[in-house]
Amino acid sequence: MESIWLEYAWALLILIGLEGLLSADNALVLAVIAKHLPEDQKKKAINYGIIMAFVFRFGALFAISFIANVWQIQAIGAAYLLYLGLKHVIKAKFGKENENIREDVKEEAAGKGFWPTVGKIALADLAFAIDSILAAVALALGLPDSPLDDFGGMDGGQFIVVVLGGIAGLILIKFAATWFVKLLAKRPALETTAYAIVAWVGVKLAVITLAHEDIGVLDHHFPHSTGWTLVFYGVLVAIALFGWFAPGKKQTEGEAL
Repeated sequence: MESIWLEYAWALLILIGLEGLLSADNALVLAVIAKHLPEDQKKKAINYGIIMAFVFRFGALFAISFIANVWQIQAIGAAYLLYLGLKHVIKAKFGKENENIREDVKEEAAGKGFWPTVGKIALADLAFAIDSILAAVALALGLPDSPLDDFGGMDGGQFIVVVLGGIAGLILIKFAATWFVKLLAKRPALETTAYAIVAWVGVKLAVITLAHEDIGVLDHHFPHSTGWTLVFYGVLVAIALFGWFAPGKKQTEGEAL
């Protein structure tokens, strides 16, 4: 039983680290959206926007708990995570980022009042949350069943991991994003690493989909097998270590969302 909770704790730590890296750019975009407001309203708008996003995000979490084990949803989630992660990695390696993207966001927000800006911040954070919620669900579904009662269509322990990951994302955007921004400035390869991990988590969700009892391409127990678990976490740690030690040119303020 202890080994199960250790695996849950390990998955949660990975999710919190991933949330932190992804929240750095998210926080910068939220700051740009509120940049046109008077100084005394900027922080208040971001705080209100995050509170609204907190409500939206929990609504999404509770909704997805009831459909997480539907294989069509799993397949769509796997495809989206693979697309998102590979798109960013390929663009970072071979392409050019849109250097004016934050200016475009700023110009779109400029001239709008306080509450429209709050709503825009909330919707932007909800959009960011889609990535992290799907990644959290993919990680959680690969965990062994816990002794807790089910919630909706998910094991209770798995649902708690998803909820804690969602809470961590909002807390990191609010309080720890500045530290992660500085970390990314020192180690810019970590941003690409985060999206590579997102793509690898997409592979995990694809494996879960293929092992679904209605699909049956893989054995139903394969996603929870010791061999696949070791492979998944081994590759994940390798990606993280590579990103930590990889050299990379520093990003400018307009680069990489």
